Amino acid sequence: MTAPDPKQLKKIAIEEYETLVQRVKPKPPVLKNSFWAFVVGGLICMLAQAIQNYLMARGMAKTDASSSTSVIMIFLGALFTGIGIYNELGKIAGAGSIVPITGFSNAIVASAMEFKREGYIFGVGARIFSVAGPTLVFGFVISVLIGVIKVFIST
Repeated sequence: MTAPDPKQLKKIAIEEYETLVQRVKPKPPVLKNSFWAFVVGGLICMLAQAIQNYLMARGMAKTDASSSTSVIMIFLGALFTGIGIYNELGKIAGAGSIVPITGFSNAIVASAMEFKREGYIFGVGARIFSVAGPTLVFGFVISVLIGVIKVFIST
């Protein structure tokens, strides 16, 4: 009788392990997660719409109010991330807290906050630009490309 192939035994062990993991792994509550993502994402967007409506009621043009609303929402996302509220919201809402513009500011500030122990100036202040830099460059490049494409299409 020949000895079993070690590669074959390893493959069988991996398959048995995967089967065990699939049997023991808890199933995520998809319906509940979807509900909370919808509710929280909708509430964030509703807050932004209320801010925009308020600014327009105070006499701002729609484009100015839209830009100001974006700035305010980014500030609120950064503020709530800094004081720890946004991360708790993210635990409940999941993707509902990531999709709006506040999710962008949360991602940037949360990454920078990891360097808080190095100080607010040389830690957070310096790292926020190294984290945000590639994202901003990507945004600038894409917006320029879209502008160029629009110019060529409209002429």
